[in-house]
Amino acid sequence: MAQIFSPRANTFARIGIGGAVGLVIAFTWTWNTLYWSPYATWVGVPREQPVPFSHKHHVAGLGIDCRYCHTSAENSSFAGLPPTETCMTCHSQLWTNARLLAPVRESLATNIPIRWNRVNDLPDFVYFDHGIHIHKGIGCTTCHGPVDQMPLTWKANTLYMKWCIDCHRDPERFIRRRDQVFNAKWQAPSDQQEEGLKLLRDYHVNTTGQLTNCSICHR
Repeated sequence: MAQIFSPRANTFARIGIGGAVGLVIAFTWTWNTLYWSPYATWVGVPREQPVPFSHKHHVAGLGIDCRYCHTSAENSSFAGLPPTETCMTCHSQLWTNARLLAPVRESLATNIPIRWNRVNDLPDFVYFDHGIHIHKGIGCTTCHGPVDQMPLTWKANTLYMKWCIDCHRDPERFIRRRDQVFNAKWQAPSDQQEEGLKLLRDYHVNTTGQLTNCSICHR
């Protein structure tokens, strides 16, 4: 009986199978690398703004509290962006002719709000309540990173679902006393695990499965 395949067919088959597996591995590695890279997450990448506002100057340098500009951070699902009038509270007296602040003065004169570019933006299908997180002892820097050290604001965390779930599964690692929520210099104490568990009880945080229920964020 004539042989259909030559002896070299086994070699070709092995090369073909090995190549296919290699391509799958390479594709998976490339996709995973891109998925977690700043190219996709924007983590660590300063966002261009109409006015190059420096949190480092205003927060660390001048000591301005987060709530002075983000007035609804404690009581609303959205932390809020400062209206032009807030900026001009100071800049009607300071640096009044600075070229850098021309868009702010124009905004006040025309009554057209400045169109800031969102740095931390969740998809529309995700429900997030800013106020409840603050009320339960989650500090600004836990999510936003060292904002007081950012000359231009960038995203500090991916905001991917895995990142949120990691916190919702073990909130005692991140929770702090309410009087420390807006403290940009706060560091977790050596007994954070014990202190965190106590705060969970004091703040009535339900850790029996509610925090990982899909309907908490997807409504």
